[in-house]
Amino acid sequence: MQSIWKGAISFGLVSIPVRLYSATEEKDISFRQVHREDGGRIRYKRVCSVDGEEVPYADIAKGYELGDGEMVVLTDEDFANLPISTSRAVEVLSFVPADQVDQVMLGKPYYCDPTGADAKPYVLLRDSLEGAGKVAIVKMALRQRERLAMLRARDGVLVLQTLLWPDEVREARFDFLDQDVTVRPQELAMADSYISALSADFEPGEYADHYREALESVIADKAAGREVKTPVEEAPASGQVVDLMEALRRSVAEAKTRRGEDTGGASSKADAPAAKKDTASKSATKKTSAKKTAKSAATAKKASKSAKAAKKTTEKKAAARRSA
Repeated sequence: MQSIWKGAISFGLVSIPVRLYSATEEKDISFRQVHREDGGRIRYKRVCSVDGEEVPYADIAKGYELGDGEMVVLTDEDFANLPISTSRAVEVLSFVPADQVDQVMLGKPYYCDPTGADAKPYVLLRDSLEGAGKVAIVKMALRQRERLAMLRARDGVLVLQTLLWPDEVREARFDFLDQDVTVRPQELAMADSYISALSADFEPGEYADHYREALESVIADKAAGREVKTPVEEAPASGQVVDLMEALRRSVAEAKTRRGEDTGGASSKADAPAAKKDTASKSATKKTSAKKTAKSAATAKKASKSAKAAKKTTEKKAAARRSA
């Protein structure tokens, strides 16, 4: 690993010299822009928009554009004259509980490697933070910017993690926050069942970037002149479920199936109130249907008797006409 910063942590009157190393690395596959016909790389020229001439890298400076379009040009000397540019100290501002640092503020982490002959001050700070269950909020200069950061102990090493300044975190403003949305207890209980079904200890090794693996396979096949294998796609999800409870019920069942659990009771106790309600409703429907059936039978029986009586009367009148 290559060090990206060298300085010292100020722990009271104690100075702890350290180097910073990036604690993470991106595994994304990078591409070059090339000419489709022959694979030649596409190169760009740095051209001035005023005179149209190509500008050497040595003549390029940083510019800040004002609201009216005017450009303020800053040179390397301007940055060199700023006090922060020569600062090589990590200044401890306070010690706070780790859970009070909002994770949305977290930036890039760096490992701190002690460079002095005596590592005791480093170990003292590390063990003190670990024993107190706190992190150190610090301020430092990194990449020509003043940074807020925190120091914490991890696996025997001090980790410096940059933080966003408070005014760099946007406020969440969305229309639905002003709406009066009510969630039923049955829905909350079913959602709890889904969370419970997928609850486990976090094991980073269980996860992998399958897209990157498939892309690497495609690149390897093309480089070797082999036929590119089409990655196997997962079967699409079943039809859209409109009913929220039904969607949650299916989610719980699928989660339990993935974990090899019995899905016979997928509806769980959370669905009991709804089930009772459905049973009561079905029972009431059956009783109503029975009453309607009985009433219909009585009406039909009465109609049958009336028809028979009318028939007898007609027959008697016909017989009387014949005898006359």
